[in-house]
Amino acid sequence: MARRRLAVERVRRLEVRARIIQVSVRVVFVVLCMAVGLVVVSTAVPQKRRLVELEAKLAEANAREQDALAERESYEIEHRALREDPAFLEIHARDRLNYYREGERVLKFHKAE
Repeated sequence: MARRRLAVERVRRLEVRARIIQVSVRVVFVVLCMAVGLVVVSTAVPQKRRLVELEAKLAEANAREQDALAERESYEIEHRALREDPAFLEIHARDRLNYYREGERVLKFHKAE
């Protein structure tokens, strides 16, 4: 009987040690996973910041491109009108050379830039 008690006691000790080892392995695994997650997140933060900067530059470049396209279209319309519309050509030439007809009142508006 004494031997059985000793055997049962040894088995209980082994079971307790096994449980302690299992719990400690799980804790170490969780800590390791958290550390890896923090490393991944810490490396992603500067990349996210750089992405935001590049997106802002892209938006600015797109805005400048739209302005340039609008200005180009305006010049194309004016060029086509000068080539094809004699009335517009006359108005443009008179405005540029400061000519006006007798009795005509000319109002000029300057663009504020």
